[in-house]
Amino acid sequence: MKRIWIPLLFLLPAASAPPARAFCGFYVAQADARLFNKASRVALARDGDRTVVTMSSDFKGDLKEFAVVIPVPTVITKEQVHIGETALLDHLDSFSAPRLVEYFDEDPCGVREERAMSAPAAGLLMMKSSAGAARDDALGVRIEARYTVGEYDILILSATQSSGLGTWLRREGYRLPAGAEEVLGSYIRQNMHFFVAKVNLKEQSKLGFETLRPIQVAYESPKFMLPIRLGTVNAQGPQDLLVFVITKSGRVESTNYRNVKVPTGMDIPLYVKDGFGDFYHALFDRQVENASREAVFTEYAWPMNWCDPCAAPPLSNEELRGLGVFWVEDAATRGGPAPVFLTRLHVRYDREHFPEDLVFQETSDQQSFQARYVMRHPWKGSAAGCDGARSYYEQLRRRKGEEARALAGLTGWGMGEIRHRMSTGEDAVGANSAGGRRWYERIWKN
Repeated sequence: MKRIWIPLLFLLPAASAPPARAFCGFYVAQADARLFNKASRVALARDGDRTVVTMSSDFKGDLKEFAVVIPVPTVITKEQVHIGETALLDHLDSFSAPRLVEYFDEDPCGVREERAMSAPAAGLLMMKSSAGAARDDALGVRIEARYTVGEYDILILSATQSSGLGTWLRREGYRLPAGAEEVLGSYIRQNMHFFVAKVNLKEQSKLGFETLRPIQVAYESPKFMLPIRLGTVNAQGPQDLLVFVITKSGRVESTNYRNVKVPTGMDIPLYVKDGFGDFYHALFDRQVENASREAVFTEYAWPMNWCDPCAAPPLSNEELRGLGVFWVEDAATRGGPAPVFLTRLHVRYDREHFPEDLVFQETSDQQSFQARYVMRHPWKGSAAGCDGARSYYEQLRRRKGEEARALAGLTGWGMGEIRHRMSTGEDAVGANSAGGRRWYERIWKN
């Protein structure tokens, strides 16, 4: 059975900000990677020229068919490769995912007090003969290193021509799609090497893992990028990529594509709570189209030592080390907290709209940002005879109208359907309300 080359779109390839006024509210839902089909996740821990990349695969099928080819900037030794834990990427995803929060209106007849919320305390926390080698040389392909790490057999290749590398990969049983050699050639011209991994079935059985664990690679290079073009060669439609970048100083952005922050902070109808995933999917689809499918979207940027509201607890120092945040150990030795800033980027890409690899830069911007959407529950108690009740319910009706318009603008959903959904349940506000009571509740005094 032939091995399939899986274009996993990857991969090569902070001092805390001043406390912002807390967002407050109660976290009730999130939109993580499971919401999107064909979504891949990559974590990058980056400081200076030193990078640790964690590459996750959601491959499903016969593991004999799994293989991945990844352009890398340098020759990678066995000591630079580690097998990580999927749970760490899951935690990172949950911690930074777009979230829904809810507030509850206070009694319009009661005394209202402004309550300043302070930030939570920091720190929550394949083995060839000599004859085979000669054939490789004739193709311009050289095996720079060969080793097994965990359940993966790994080769590090260099090549002088794309046709030779393509021939070598096909001879080894990899099925390259049309157009792959052109993309491989562009990496060869950049003097990049190729990290090739396939599953060692005996090792996987011995280790007892049923799913593929993430591959982690540590390297030093001034190149701060993800080579996504290999993932577009035979992709069936656009793909979603979540990039979690952990740095010291601040937010990370793309240098060669437009950077856009997703809309945030809008009040939306209460009924969205039961379909938050559908809401955020529609919102993101609309943002992609508004940006002509050519933007990198920021969904989260925040110091790791606190969050508000928290969709998940911040990662511990041990978990951060597991993701390659090597400077955490140095900070612990000095006896102080490590500067850790997390940026979550979301890219929906295809060959037409993303012809170049993603290139990044770390900025000094430490302003906190998160994709956050708010539900506000009306006061449910008795408000009869209160001077502020009539004003409150008039404001409430206006607020419901604004929520409907905001939802339509974010998602493109029709106002008729939104109003219909809001006319029942918690979103409904009686047209003839007085003091919070519906018309029929005011007929009899019982």
